[in-house]
Amino acid sequence: MKILITGGKGQLGSELESVLKKKECFIGRLSKEYENCEWISFSSKDLDITDFEKAKEIIEINKPDVLINCAAFTDVDGCEKDQKKAMMVNAFGAKNLATICGNLDTKILHVSTDYVFDGGYEKLYCEWDICNPKTTYGKSKLLGEQYIKEFSKKYFIVRTSWLYGSIGKNFVKTILDLSKTKKELSVVNDQFGNPTSANDLAFHILSLAVTENYGLYHCAGEGSCSWFDFACKIAEFTGLSCKILPVSTEEYQKIDFRTAKRPKNSSLCNLSLKALNLNSMPNWEGSLKIFLNEYVCK
Repeated sequence: MKILITGGKGQLGSELESVLKKKECFIGRLSKEYENCEWISFSSKDLDITDFEKAKEIIEINKPDVLINCAAFTDVDGCEKDQKKAMMVNAFGAKNLATICGNLDTKILHVSTDYVFDGGYEKLYCEWDICNPKTTYGKSKLLGEQYIKEFSKKYFIVRTSWLYGSIGKNFVKTILDLSKTKKELSVVNDQFGNPTSANDLAFHILSLAVTENYGLYHCAGEGSCSWFDFACKIAEFTGLSCKILPVSTEEYQKIDFRTAKRPKNSSLCNLSLKALNLNSMPNWEGSLKIFLNEYVCK
């Protein structure tokens, strides 16, 4: 089996490559199909998914059995400032890959987001719930999902939530960095989601990729919390002396008026994975503790 990863230098792409080298995650070892697996990982610079002809040439030369698309413009505020880039990468880039993989009869696994929902529900969102994104980021990612479904024959769409890992920017690193210079941090306490370890997500992506269980999946840490709860656990697990203060979204926007609107609740239920007995996602608190012990506390 041969895997091609786009967006390979990002948070998830880097984690996938690390996991493929080790053949195991914190959850457990990869399936036996990966024992002799080959993979090739391209940065967004080396494989620009918005350039159809160049992307087609690279993919045709490498002839992967599975393409995992981690390439995305994930800066939610940046997407509002540069809507053209958001649509080119998140929507039309996905369309390009879906078209190429569809023509080659290649499996494609496309990573999407909880921000396709408007946040109006007070329950966990299942795969069948109606999407109604309120941000350019969410709208562009939803259109990307639609293109994947339309132009590829063998697809997996995997939505995740509040991702963090050892590479790139994320909430965990932001809290740890800010705590070094600040005595107090104000964190929103009325937006809810599932913190998700990139290592846990990589395990499930690779577990799906060897199957023919095509379709739409949610894959996020079990349990839901607010950004404030998340920050408090980071502080607790690392012994930060910095005080974490709860603020409402309205109050926070007065502090930083540039922020795009976030869903009030984008917590996901991994229902499709559970239906196939493929859900091994741990509780988000346990995964966070493992991550901090592995990458921060040593």
